[in-house]
Amino acid sequence: MGQFLNKGNKKFADFSKTKYFVDKTELINKLLEKDADEKFICNSRARRFGKSVTADMLVAYFSKGADSRSLFEPLKCVKDGQFLDNMNRYDTIFVDIQAQFAIAQFEKENPTRFISRNIVRELQEEYPDIALGGMALMNAVSRIYHETGSQFVIIFDEWDYPIRELAEGSGERSDYIELLRGLFKNSDAKEYIRLAYLTGIMPIVRKKGQSAVNNFMEYTMTNPMDLAQDIGFTESEVRMLCERSGADYGQMREWYNGYDLNGIAMYNPLSVVRALSSGRFQQYWTVTGTYGDIDDLISKNFDGLREEIIKMLSGNRIPINVSNGKNDLQYFKNKSEVITALIHLGYFAYDADAREAYVPNKEIQEVFYQYMEDNESDNLSRFMKFSEKILSTVLEGDAEETARQIQGVHNDFVSSIEYNDENSLSCTIMIALISAFRYYYKPVRGFPCEKGFADIVYLPLPNYPNRPVIVVELKWDKGADAAIAQIKKRQYPESLRSFSGEILLVGIDYDKKTKEHTCVIERLYAQTRAEEISSYGKKVLE
Repeated sequence: MGQFLNKGNKKFADFSKTKYFVDKTELINKLLEKDADEKFICNSRARRFGKSVTADMLVAYFSKGADSRSLFEPLKCVKDGQFLDNMNRYDTIFVDIQAQFAIAQFEKENPTRFISRNIVRELQEEYPDIALGGMALMNAVSRIYHETGSQFVIIFDEWDYPIRELAEGSGERSDYIELLRGLFKNSDAKEYIRLAYLTGIMPIVRKKGQSAVNNFMEYTMTNPMDLAQDIGFTESEVRMLCERSGADYGQMREWYNGYDLNGIAMYNPLSVVRALSSGRFQQYWTVTGTYGDIDDLISKNFDGLREEIIKMLSGNRIPINVSNGKNDLQYFKNKSEVITALIHLGYFAYDADAREAYVPNKEIQEVFYQYMEDNESDNLSRFMKFSEKILSTVLEGDAEETARQIQGVHNDFVSSIEYNDENSLSCTIMIALISAFRYYYKPVRGFPCEKGFADIVYLPLPNYPNRPVIVVELKWDKGADAAIAQIKKRQYPESLRSFSGEILLVGIDYDKKTKEHTCVIERLYAQTRAEEISSYGKKVLE
């Protein structure tokens, strides 16, 4: 077994024995069932979604020289004879592109030539009777196939690293693209390749410079098709892990759920596993990376990008066109390209049916909050501080000042929102109270109560039990008093007393003629304080 050729099954075997292993082997069956024209696969996902583990699984299954039958037989993938017939049958080339680029650069070698030379050396050791000396990688695998009939499986992890990190036109990037072109676009490629599987963060961009891989089927964060649930954790898988370890599923869901892949709710596996192993629900992105991506991309404030981010952080969704995304993270022309890049990186989620981007969960909210704390001069940071003042004003019960500040949010920050109904007003309120996510669950719009639906409800997080529930009712040309009256008439507070000992009733009205907001705030106290969220409340949150 070599460093690149037929690495065997040890890495996946070790991983399959871990405490939080989730069986994703059905992906293998899906790949085996692909038509001949679909055997070139590029499966991209956000960081920390389990891409490398998936690559190790494929290596364990396909690699010659290994015996993986006992490893896979207990798992979901073993369904028919095709699975066993293809196991450990193919010369399998695996390359972690990012790691090998780093090694080559440390050795002061051209990364592509370094990778190609070492793979050919291992091929020569495996096939000593076939003269491969001095051959390019594409020629070496072609010759082996034509002389032996042995097909190859080629797996590149972090395939996009040179594309997204190196400047367009750089020699190292150009050499790498030529390697891809030689392997996957020559006339023999579909003969000597049983499966080509590229995985990374960013998708392929269909332009001349990347034509080397434009014959690949793409599965992405915005269009994962039938491979949606094969990388990442599904809700049922996370619920199973929580039940097994005794963790609070409701908190797990609030912190790490929210990615919509082809209508399937998906979780970032690394964050889930770290929360389970540590027993702490917190953001783990700073443990595994930096804020460099956010900083670089947000600094390109195209077309009011920061305002769009504020809307999403407040719980709103924004329309987005993801069709013209880029994957080099360096050259952008508009905010849609930046937001699309942040979707692929995992900072935002994407609803393909509605064509909208949004912040998926509390962990990502915390990532942005930390970014703003570290960049105090940024407009995002300044707005967050302003929002904290608004929240304090609400909690103090200063209705007049609350109305004035909300008016300021509308005028100065979200003037692009065209007021025409109560829904647009609710968007403004959620933006104004964006800072609340540090202490509250994601605001619930249309919260179901016994006699109707409250417009917006903020429920305190379990670690902030002394925070009041905030019930916001909105009116349009009817007066803020009418909003409070509706809250009481429909008995919204009765459905919320189990969440906290104190409830703030906030009525807000917008006058179309005067263009002014008015506000009334009342404070209620529950007779008894519940120690835990009621089962009814848990159901609502889920």
